[in-house]
Amino acid sequence: MSSELPAFDWRSYSPRPYIGVDEVGRGCLAGSVYACAVILNEDNSFTQYTDSKKLSAKKRDLFYDHITNSHNYGIGFATIEEITQLNILHASLLAMKRAVEKLGVKSGHIFVDGNQKIPGLKSFEQTTVVKGDLRVPCIAAASIVAKVTRDRELEVLARQYPQYGLEKHKGYGTKTHKEALKKWGPCPIHRPTFAGVKELL
Repeated sequence: MSSELPAFDWRSYSPRPYIGVDEVGRGCLAGSVYACAVILNEDNSFTQYTDSKKLSAKKRDLFYDHITNSHNYGIGFATIEEITQLNILHASLLAMKRAVEKLGVKSGHIFVDGNQKIPGLKSFEQTTVVKGDLRVPCIAAASIVAKVTRDRELEVLARQYPQYGLEKHKGYGTKTHKEALKKWGPCPIHRPTFAGVKELL
């Protein structure tokens, strides 16, 4: 975990199990928003997990395999239609709620990366942790699984829509992506309410 951030004593909270939740893809111009919830199996190592953005793709894949084989995890997502209907914040929170529900547990203490609690999970305690993916191992694990899952989905979409280079930028608003949007126009996987897309519809 990062030495620059204040320590966060996640083990002092109750009740168990501890559930880390993170989302990925909020800032993208294309694709669904994904979330993951993880309950760490404390018999398996987890101290090496960190913010997915700080890891190479190869390391993320290795950790993804370790997490999905060793710990309890759930993945949720919200579609482009839901992002359009609800707005990106509420769609992200919906993806997080779905991820928690996939775990199959009825109570516990959820640590949410960021500053927004997840609505609709009344039987759980929740604590928000800014930069949680650097401070709480179960959030770090969730960030890795969410990132790898979404990246793989965008690689599938890249084969359907090869003109945008999605396999490289994963739907984020890079220069290459914006130039492709101007040349080809948006396609069904672009988010119509987002700046960079809506002007071209």
